[in-house]
Amino acid sequence: VIDPYQVHESKAAGADAILLIAAVMEPSRLIELKELASEIGLESLVEVHTEEEMVSLSSHSLELIGINNRDLATFETDLAVSIQLVKHVPNGTVVVSESGISKPADLQKLMNHGIHAVLIGEHFMRSANPGVALSRLIAESGAEK
Repeated sequence: VIDPYQVHESKAAGADAILLIAAVMEPSRLIELKELASEIGLESLVEVHTEEEMVSLSSHSLELIGINNRDLATFETDLAVSIQLVKHVPNGTVVVSESGISKPADLQKLMNHGIHAVLIGEHFMRSANPGVALSRLIAESGAEK
């Protein structure tokens, strides 16, 4: 989402939340869209990929931060991105690690570093049975405890 019209469109379509990607807009614009979303009853997942993006938003109260492990320029993934950036997230903020998660060990590693949630797409898209893949990933990681 990059425009106020899209925020209203999202609400009208029945969305509960919008995605705001720090890499594609100025921090002031991102905060403006986040505040608009909040005013009309939408949550905002604010996505960052670099320490610079995190720092540029550090003076603002963000309830939900997504740390994208995929470099948007090279499309390479590295879980170390989440592990490094979570250190800069204020207490009380829910942290979602995004991209590059495919093994139980990935979930365990992220949980051990204070990540609260994950966004997994590609792993399930490649699976013949995504429901079974999800059940197996959760069970084998110990995440259901």
